[in-house]
Amino acid sequence: MGKGRLEAFSDGVIAILITIMVLELKVPHGEQWQALQPLWPVFLSYVLSFVNVGIYWNNHHHLLHACRQVTGPMLWANLHLLFWLSLVPWATGWMGENHFAALPVALYGGVLLMAAVAYTVLQQLIIASQGPDSLLRRAVGADWKAKASLAAYVAAVPLAFVWPVAAMGLYVAVALTWLVPDRRIERQLGHAE
Repeated sequence: MGKGRLEAFSDGVIAILITIMVLELKVPHGEQWQALQPLWPVFLSYVLSFVNVGIYWNNHHHLLHACRQVTGPMLWANLHLLFWLSLVPWATGWMGENHFAALPVALYGGVLLMAAVAYTVLQQLIIASQGPDSLLRRAVGADWKAKASLAAYVAAVPLAFVWPVAAMGLYVAVALTWLVPDRRIERQLGHAE
């Protein structure tokens, strides 16, 4: 199967998720700077989630460029990823509205963890479908960056119950490591051409 429909559907879902998140930003009541003060947790949550969803969109784009064809299991793995990403607006809203309280921060991290797991599953299915010498296999190698990200999420979720600010720091650190699009795939695509 071609990958065009998978790309188009995924792009559409991700665009809707970003739209839903921005609609959660309420207009302040009042015209003074003080009117913005109660909204800062919601805004900071939105910024972090926008960056995270943007990272997934960017890396998903690169991932599919390294894919020649789509299989049935890849379609389901992609839906699995989109399921977890679809929970980001809800978890973002809960965390922001509750000013980074322990349980919402932990749940937010759980959603990020599961999205990372789903992305890893999709990546592994693409590699498996294209054989041991696939372009994607060469690009990601041992994939220490992804493994470190998963470990950070696993650590951050229980940490959120003890020290929510530190858990948020780990979420930000993971986002910062992925902020620049994955050049490994770009380099392999360049070598292949």
